[in-house]
Amino acid sequence: MSWFQRDNARNFVLTLHIQPGAKRTEVVGLHGGALKIKLAAAPIEGKANAALLKYLAECFAVPRNQVVLQQGEKSRRKVVLIVQPRHSPDTLLRF
Repeated sequence: MSWFQRDNARNFVLTLHIQPGAKRTEVVGLHGGALKIKLAAAPIEGKANAALLKYLAECFAVPRNQVVLQQGEKSRRKVVLIVQPRHSPDTLLRF
């Protein structure tokens, strides 16, 4: 199972494992069928989710409103939709 899939509209659906409260935001690698990302934001009042969506928008060169948290609002495991991305998910592995 891959950590990302493409839907019929050519959007990407990413499965992520998030570690909030890190020193800096960075992609770490694969973790149990998900891409692990460390976030330099605390999991308080949605700050980590907001930081994650902003980070992904920058990585995929899309406006923030094209990055949608579909599952895992209060979980470390999240499913995120990237609408009309300008880059492949593989580019995250280079960040």
